[in-house]
Formats: sequence, C-alpha cells, structure tokens
Amino acid sequence: MKQRSDTDELRKEYTLEDFPGGLERGKYAARMAEGSNIVRLDPDIAHAFPDSPSVNEALRSLLRIAERASALTKRSSGRS
Repeated sequence: MKQRSDTDELRKEYTLEDFPGGLERGKYAARMAEGSNIVRLDPDIAHAFPDSPSVNEALRSLLRIAERASALTKRSSGRS
C-alpha cells in the first residue's frame, strides 16, 4: 500500500482554485470509522459474493444454521 508523507502536495495539474471550499486531510475519517465496518474478502470469496447484500444474506443464513444446531445440541445433551 502506498504510504503518504507529510510532504505530500497536490499534483501539478491541480491548483487551489480547483477546490474553492478548501482542503482538509481526513475530514470524514472519524465519521467513517464509527459508521462502517469494512472487511476485505479474498478474491475467491469476493467472486462468490460480489456485493454487500449477498454477503449479508449468506452470513444471516449461517447464523440461523448455527442457532438451530446449538438448540439441538442443548436439547440432546441430557442423554446418558
């Protein structure tokens, strides 16, 4: 990943006039950190689940299966 340094400057083709509202590094960083949960998928998984809704649906299904399995285990654990 490319690292930024304190000496980063605008590219020569940009001028401050291109940004009339001014510039501020990391303006939305705190909001993004508290309001998102970004997870990086391996390429093979990303191919199978190309968007957030498909990942969420798969994870919810897995949770339902795990909850059912847990309930079955609790009911049948009293056998001697």
